[in-house]
Amino acid sequence: MAKTILGIDIGHDQLKLALVKGGKVIKTASAKMPENLLREGRITSRESMTELLRTTMKENGIRAGRAAIVLPNNITFIKNVEMPWMTVDQLEYNLPFEFNDYITGELKDYVFDYAVLNTPEDSAADEKSAEEEGEAEGSGTMELMAVGTLKAVLEDMTEILRKAGLKLVMTAPALCAYISLIRARQAELSELGDEYGILDLGYSEVRMYMFKNDRHVATRALEVGLSTLDDVIADTYGVDVHLAHTYLMTNYENCQQSEVCATAYENIAVELMRALNFYRFSNPNSALSDLWLCGGGAVIAPLAETIGDMLNIQMHPASELVPDGEDIEECNSYTQAIGIAMA
Repeated sequence: MAKTILGIDIGHDQLKLALVKGGKVIKTASAKMPENLLREGRITSRESMTELLRTTMKENGIRAGRAAIVLPNNITFIKNVEMPWMTVDQLEYNLPFEFNDYITGELKDYVFDYAVLNTPEDSAADEKSAEEEGEAEGSGTMELMAVGTLKAVLEDMTEILRKAGLKLVMTAPALCAYISLIRARQAELSELGDEYGILDLGYSEVRMYMFKNDRHVATRALEVGLSTLDDVIADTYGVDVHLAHTYLMTNYENCQQSEVCATAYENIAVELMRALNFYRFSNPNSALSDLWLCGGGAVIAPLAETIGDMLNIQMHPASELVPDGEDIEECNSYTQAIGIAMA
């Protein structure tokens, strides 16, 4: 019997919920995040977050006992690593040391997990192929996608959900949410080729995730986002950035088509172009031609059009990755919450 799970994405600007059962989205809901409730990836008040979550569920008629939550990007480390085949116990001991160059604090303050990307049979086949071609003997390695995040963050999330009547059954970075959607839809989407990207237009940053098949290849994070547009609208209308954000998202007085916003769109697109050029330089055989668009900025059509034109790349709504996504209102904003619930 298919189980119901609530996917939770706690963003800088919005709390987003997606109730999923058997791979089908039953209901979505969102709520405005109070100012400074999320700071540098950390919840500043367990009580306030619990109340917001409980209230949002009640007002939207959401009932669930199990929940999955997206880990904040800025305090989560993801690394593709290659190691000799070893036991689970050996991995638990050795994996933290792979993050020595990423983490400035104490390793003991973090929790680490991994997903194995290949099998012993894959490794044996690679080794045999190398021997047959007269190359160096294969090493019998395992490929991992490793993740590290603060223990205190998991403790916060577990306690917040418990007080809201939910059991935390899954935590993973946004990347894993996207991979779960890709794997579920890859066979059904003929246009999802061997290489593609997912572009997350967030409030404080833009992230571009590159994939080959269902393998994550690279992520480019840029410190530009919807907050950049808020700033120019605030200056133009002489309002604070909070009201400016409302203007932006409601297209007040057609502000999304204004000259100042058009300039800001181009600046964001230029930064993305630089990131894309660097990716292509690092991957000279790249044939990347499609990006799937998600995040709060996905609803701003002129921004998506500017990015597509300047990057000379085909833009798609991320709703194409979600089962019956075209029937879900503002589906592109809920992509992470839906994906984590389906992981």
